[in-house]
Amino acid sequence: MSVFTKPRWNLLPDHKVAYTNARLIDPESGLDVVGGLLTSGNLIADLGAGIFNAGIPEGATVIDCSGHVLCPGLLDIQVHFREPGQEHKETIETGSKSAAAGGVTTVACMPNTKPVIDDISVLAFIHKRARETGYVNVRTYACISKGMQGKELTEMGLLVEEGAVGFTDDGLPVMDSQVMRQALTYSKMLGVPVAQHAEDLNLSCGGCMNEGAVSTKLGLKGIPNASESVIVARDILLAELTGGQYHVLHISTAEAVDLVRKAKARGLKVTAEAAPHHFTLTDEAVEEHRTYSKMNPPLRAEKDRAAIVEGLCDGTIDAIATDHAPHDEDSKRVPMDIAAFGIVGLETMLPIALTSLYHSKRMSLRDVLAAMTYKPADIIHVNAGRLKKGAPADMTLIDLNRDWTITPQAFQSKSKNSPYVDTTAKGRAIRTVVGGETVFLLEA
Repeated sequence: MSVFTKPRWNLLPDHKVAYTNARLIDPESGLDVVGGLLTSGNLIADLGAGIFNAGIPEGATVIDCSGHVLCPGLLDIQVHFREPGQEHKETIETGSKSAAAGGVTTVACMPNTKPVIDDISVLAFIHKRARETGYVNVRTYACISKGMQGKELTEMGLLVEEGAVGFTDDGLPVMDSQVMRQALTYSKMLGVPVAQHAEDLNLSCGGCMNEGAVSTKLGLKGIPNASESVIVARDILLAELTGGQYHVLHISTAEAVDLVRKAKARGLKVTAEAAPHHFTLTDEAVEEHRTYSKMNPPLRAEKDRAAIVEGLCDGTIDAIATDHAPHDEDSKRVPMDIAAFGIVGLETMLPIALTSLYHSKRMSLRDVLAAMTYKPADIIHVNAGRLKKGAPADMTLIDLNRDWTITPQAFQSKSKNSPYVDTTAKGRAIRTVVGGETVFLLEA
């Protein structure tokens, strides 16, 4: 049974909670000790191995963590909440509730809503709705170009003043090199990232899955790896030219990973994120899950999946993000070539990452959590992802060894489009804390 409570956002300092018997992990500092943590209002007041040796502060609520991992709240810096415009697929309320169930305390929404987030009025609306209906911290990207048409820049300075954490036309690439150059120039001036959905539309046009043996077998038009790597290569050159901060959304190909690795070696401001489906599944999943394995960029070949894992292991890929893309049944239960791209992922990000990366011994627990805490926080420059005195009291309590079966019908998201049906996972969030309050509790 799951219990949800919306945060009040403005707790007074006398609201104290003592978390005892916790394995405290802060990926940035390397802290990994058994101890306790005290919150006061919205902030972490103290933490460490012996902070309650002299007793728990009078009036504090006590939560026994039973030896489980207490870490910074997770971030997912690529989600689609569909509000405004497609509330039948997801809303800020249902999407943020799904995030809380997955241990995610901060999300960054993509701007391809209806209308798109290309002016401050839409941005202000989303921030207002998030405070009224949200369960977690909701941050927002704004569009690079007006109307996501790829022709004219938005008022980037005004949008940053209104709270935009970066710019992207996600769902579409910026095909015009001059527009991308201008955006990256403003990126340097404004101190925010420009995030690219890397796809050359002239190469991928009409494709609905990865180009390869499986697409040939199924008789479906494929999307070649080059459609991603061509854009990444161009954008890295533009990032070098302008000095802007460039971020690759949902990287999926071995070639693009190698390009990012070389850009980092040259000292460029280039980062990348990978989605769990791209480091756990290949295009062979399309034969089993059909349209529930249709996403853009598509699931690639085994060599690409392995390259994503290697990129996460060596730090080439900075963050794990879901590209949470909810769709209703009518958008998915249609032929492959006309079905909508995308899957939901907020409730499966942590368990899939723990199962495939940590429990498989490919990555340390610290490194896996780093990719979902302070590293994505640093990409979008928000005060989050750290377990330390004075930090926001946003935390995730994780049972590393809980075995369970993923059942999309039980998701809190409005949509259930996931290829992980009946997948066995090990590890999940059992408590999510936002602003000093428990917003999600998984009861035994």
